[in-house]
Amino acid sequence: MEKEYDLFLFCGQSNMAGRGVVSEQWPEAAPEIISGAGMEYRAISDPKCLHMVEEPFGGEENNPDGICEPGMKTGSMVTSFINAYYVKTKTPVIGVSASKGGSAICEWQGDRDYLSDALMRLKRAEKYLEDERIRIRHRYLLWCQGETDGDLGTSPENYKALFKKMFFQLKDKGIEACFLITIGEYNGEKGFDYSAIRRAQLELTAELSDVLLVCDDFHIMRSRGLMKDEFHYYQKAYNEVGTAAGTRAGELVNAL
Repeated sequence: MEKEYDLFLFCGQSNMAGRGVVSEQWPEAAPEIISGAGMEYRAISDPKCLHMVEEPFGGEENNPDGICEPGMKTGSMVTSFINAYYVKTKTPVIGVSASKGGSAICEWQGDRDYLSDALMRLKRAEKYLEDERIRIRHRYLLWCQGETDGDLGTSPENYKALFKKMFFQLKDKGIEACFLITIGEYNGEKGFDYSAIRRAQLELTAELSDVLLVCDDFHIMRSRGLMKDEFHYYQKAYNEVGTAAGTRAGELVNAL
């Protein structure tokens, strides 16, 4: 039987891009990719081949005209996600990095913005895989974003409307479903409250049958001491969330 892959577009802001570090208290590093579990397609830095998945995932994928954050990515949840997804589905992943730290949902609307860049990366991946006769079974989005909208005071209603506008454009380009990871809590002195955006995300999974909750664990990390600053996490937290999300996503795909 011909080998086939599931194509994943990894989108969102910094907690999808990855800001994981280790410490004396939390020494757990990002895992190595399981042999055969997945590959990265580097749409910007090296679009003529596939690469082994490694952390920081997408570290070289900086487009000066779009998604660009050189040197900011450290460790992400992506390797943990792909490992867990592969264990469940036995289907390897081709991952495309398309996340931008600090981005608000209004910057993911396809108006020469981060969504425009993500769609370009998806198109390049599709073309490369077609040319190489690499078979794609499914096309999915893994999404984690919203802290900046909490900072900005974006209303839940506006967040949901803008998310839907974004997601419908992705569906129009072949993305079959969005696996959603909700945001966590703010861990600083400015008093931002992320609960309304997290609630809006949970409502989206109830309103749209192809937006599927795969992990709601970031909001418990602050109480566990796993936040390294106001917004980001130690690598252990990214590993846990990635594993939980990959496991659940795999279960949902298997049930299709």
